[in-house]
Amino acid sequence: MFITGDSLELNESSLIEGELTLRKMRLTKEVLETKRSALRWLALSLGIINPGESRLSAVAVLDAMLNFQFNKKQDPKVPDLLDYISSRWEPMNEKTLRYHLLRMKKMGLVDNSDGRFYFKRGASAPGMAHEPWNFNIFESYYKDVFINIKEVLKEISSKN
Repeated sequence: MFITGDSLELNESSLIEGELTLRKMRLTKEVLETKRSALRWLALSLGIINPGESRLSAVAVLDAMLNFQFNKKQDPKVPDLLDYISSRWEPMNEKTLRYHLLRMKKMGLVDNSDGRFYFKRGASAPGMAHEPWNFNIFESYYKDVFINIKEVLKEISSKN
């Protein structure tokens, strides 16, 4: 924090505890025609990729994580993810895979323990249904944000 004249300026970047991008997108029948288009839509919606991004490596990592977590009910290791991606997408080097896993971890979507990766969740067993995952992670994140917004609006109103 530093003061310039009569105003107090904050170093905003030091206040940011996390970021989660969610995009409200139309869900058209074309989106659901193929698994890859649905995966791309999901990756865009969750902020894993950006609009216009042509690289599919992040989408392939998301696909692999979804497969292990929701279909196989397992927390995969890096070799498991690499095998899955190579068999369904195209070979990916370990460095690229770890880059995308780290990005998802920084986003608050993925976590890891003992060399295994999993979608961030509460105290539930390995492998889980998709519904509790998406509601738990997003609801708790935005609940905290909305509580802080409410407090700031209250403070602003009291200062008029």
